[in-house]
Amino acid sequence: MSMSIKISFSKTAKTSGGLVVALGSLNQPVPHAVSGVDPSGQLQKAVKVAGFTGKTFSTADVIAPVDAPVDRIALVGAGEPDKLTGHEWMRIGGKAFTLIGKAERVTVLLGDTAAIGVEAAADMALGLLLRAYRFDLYKTKKAEDEENGSRELTVVFQHEDAAGCKKAFASRQAVADGVKLARDLVNEPANVLGPVEFAGRAKELEALGMEVEILTEKEMKKLKMEALLGVSLGSVRPPRLAIMQWQGGKPKDKPLAFVGKGVVFDTGGISIKPAASMEDMKGDMGGAAAVTGLMHTLAARKAKVNAVGIIGLVENMPDGAAQRPGDIVRSMSGQTIEIINTDAEGRLVLCDALTYCQQRFKPEIMVNLATLTGAVMVALGQHHAGLFSNDEKLSEALGKAGEATQERVWRLPLDPAYDKMIDSKFADMKNTGGRYAGSITAAQFLKRFVGDTPWAHLDIAGTAMGSPATDINQSWASGFGVRLLDELVRANYES
Repeated sequence: MSMSIKISFSKTAKTSGGLVVALGSLNQPVPHAVSGVDPSGQLQKAVKVAGFTGKTFSTADVIAPVDAPVDRIALVGAGEPDKLTGHEWMRIGGKAFTLIGKAERVTVLLGDTAAIGVEAAADMALGLLLRAYRFDLYKTKKAEDEENGSRELTVVFQHEDAAGCKKAFASRQAVADGVKLARDLVNEPANVLGPVEFAGRAKELEALGMEVEILTEKEMKKLKMEALLGVSLGSVRPPRLAIMQWQGGKPKDKPLAFVGKGVVFDTGGISIKPAASMEDMKGDMGGAAAVTGLMHTLAARKAKVNAVGIIGLVENMPDGAAQRPGDIVRSMSGQTIEIINTDAEGRLVLCDALTYCQQRFKPEIMVNLATLTGAVMVALGQHHAGLFSNDEKLSEALGKAGEATQERVWRLPLDPAYDKMIDSKFADMKNTGGRYAGSITAAQFLKRFVGDTPWAHLDIAGTAMGSPATDINQSWASGFGVRLLDELVRANYES
């Protein structure tokens, strides 16, 4: 069942409808704002019986008193509101959504608006939206407790500074929409979302004022992108390269560049993967999805920066025309690559996309995202993305953005000793360095195509799909990278 959620803010919200969610505090278990819907004071006793203390992230769901104008009153604890981070407010919003049930209208009463500022209210609303996401497009039969068709939900936040909340939330709405787009793209089955269809989704961003170009196989051949094109040889579906440009800064400003791996399905090619869990390889375009979602967010919130997003879109299939282990291809940069394993294909897509980006746009920074290696999951699990960088300032900025958004990264080394592991006897390099340090040698491979440009590689194999459920995400596809990179841009590069 799809859900449409309308978020609004009001100084004097009408507390009638299905549910009221009120934020408690440790010193004030039932906020003063609730007294308006509890004229007889029965709620105080009910909450005491429920054991609700207002501890952060705690909840209580009680039947509304007889004389209350609402059906239910649900409380979400905010602890000490003035000490909570933006991400903690998002988690509170996610908790609040779990209490909504089938209500069509919800009034959120913010108990102490002196301690709960406009930014906190906006973050709570963002968390609610992200938790509400679900991907059930292809379900024709619903569970017994669900209704077929769409549902509309109105959520009104009551706050003294409603205008300030609305202004603060505008950028959060753009983030929510960008994350939703990224999640949708990763969740889509590969038979629906091929390279051409993905490029079409990127093209839709023109509606937001984005300039979007789509390069076809013929155009990529002219650019001598043999590395990227080689990955697509075994598929009947032609490759695409999508270039998304947002001009929100000064014309003379160099753009920030974001490059994504978009392997819409990865069988491993001739070096075919085991059958177990191969269905998850529809998500091997998580990097391209994150870049597309980020560009949507930057355009939707009219970010004051110049940015370019480039995504290489291919399908890696085994076929009589597929490239083989032992083949040698020439990348757009002119460097030659010996194919050791056709399942090490993402770096082949990225290397040509990085070269194209650097040569054409000469960006201030380049950040690429890719579900690149299983090795990064061995090292970091599913709670951090691997970060590799040739620039200390960029690496530090990404680390801070990761902590702020809780889309966390952990820096791993780049070193000439690892670089030697991908030297080839027959070409300039080989596309895999073997079993050990697999995520590092993949990063060393990419580093050979970035020159002196400040660059960072994010290996999001463990965080983009199948990562642990959280208070703000219950989806298989997390949309990892959109909030992280939006925060990077906002905190460091916008005028």
